[in-house]
Formats: sequence, C-alpha cells, structure tokens
Amino acid sequence: MNAVTWDQRERIIALLAEASADPDVRCVVVTATGRGFCAGADLRGAPAAGERVAGDVARMIRLGAQRFIGAVMDCEKPVIAAVNGTAAGIGAHLAFACDLVLAADSARFIEVFVRRGLVPDGGGAYLLPRLIGPRRAKELMFFGDAVGAAEAKELGLVNRVVPADELAKTARDWAERLAQGPTRALTLTKQLVNASLDVDRSTAFAAEATAQEINMTTRDAQEGVASFVERREARYEGR
Repeated sequence: MNAVTWDQRERIIALLAEASADPDVRCVVVTATGRGFCAGADLRGAPAAGERVAGDVARMIRLGAQRFIGAVMDCEKPVIAAVNGTAAGIGAHLAFACDLVLAADSARFIEVFVRRGLVPDGGGAYLLPRLIGPRRAKELMFFGDAVGAAEAKELGLVNRVVPADELAKTARDWAERLAQGPTRALTLTKQLVNASLDVDRSTAFAAEATAQEINMTTRDAQEGVASFVERREARYEGR
C-alpha cells in the first residue's frame, strides 16, 4: 500500500528539489502503483536510534513528516497528485499538499491518526482547515472515517474524480497543459496563493506587486504580451 519509508521520503524530497532547480522540468506528478496511493509512514526503515529523550519526537516530526510535506508545497513547479487508491495519514497529507488533486473513483482519504491514539502530523492540522474549514477538518480528524473520492470532491479536497482507468491519462493531460505554460508565472502564483491565508491584505498586496515585478523580467511574460499584441498563440519556454 506504498507506506513511505525513510529512504523513500528522502528520495522524494530530493526529486522535488531537483525539479525546482531544473528549468527543463515544467510540472511534477505524484502518483503510485498498486491498490493504494500511500498508507502512511513506515517507520521500520528509519535509521536506528538510541534511548529516546525529551525533544526527540518533535525533532523527528520537524525533520521528517513536516519537511516531507513542506517539500511538496515549496516545490517551484506545479505539483499534481494522481490518487489511485487509499491515501491515509501522511499519505492523505501528501495529496492535500499538492497544487491540484485528481482522484480515481476508487480513492479514499483517511485521517487515520486518531485510530492509533495519535495527533495528526505532516501538516494536517495546517492544511485541512485551509482546504475545508475548521469544523469539517475536526470531523475528519476526530472520527478518522474514510472519505470516498466523491465526498472528497464535494468537500473541496479533490479537484476532479475520474474512473480509475482514466486517472493516468487525465494526469498526463493536465501535466502537459501545465508544462506548456509560463512556468515562472505559475511558480510565483503558487507562492502567492500558498502564503495568502497566513498574511494580512497589505502584505499579500505587496507580495503580489513584487511577484509581478519579478515575473515581468521573464522571457515568457514578454512572449505572452507579444503574442497578445500580434494576435497569435503564445509559445512559452518556462524561462
């Protein structure tokens, strides 16, 4: 069910960093094979630790689950989640951290932490209220019930639900559209939206103006304006 091991987590974080730095990467898709998208964290692959002392767990969460989810949110390219099956615990948060979420009609999302007597980690208490509001977030986290794909879409956790056999094609279609877009403008847009719920209006407006200032130095912005003036389709390079 694709539980995330320590090694896999580090590999995904590294791949997202590489995607940010590589101008030839224009979009990222996070998906899985088999029945599940991600069943949560698998701590069996973690490096051996000695006797636990106060502060160890908090440090593990900061450097592990939170860093993992932060890598998705901070990736400088659009990130699509193509959820093919059950997404539980950190697996659900991995999907929610992505910019766009496609779900197979067989997908399920489970805030499984309460079933184990645990507090949600991996940014769940940050992400969920911003996506669906605090009351619905508490309902999911307090009860730990599975949420099917259709309900997840109604709640606003998912952009689109498709038949399972169409998930890969739909994800590729969306990725190709994004990959043909003005990549730096998309990056700056992502950063503005992600930051908007944590700042006041003046700060958000200042960030927007700065982002537009930066973006206007890109070749894609110049191409976009030129294509409008010349009444032709823009040809973006991601630069």
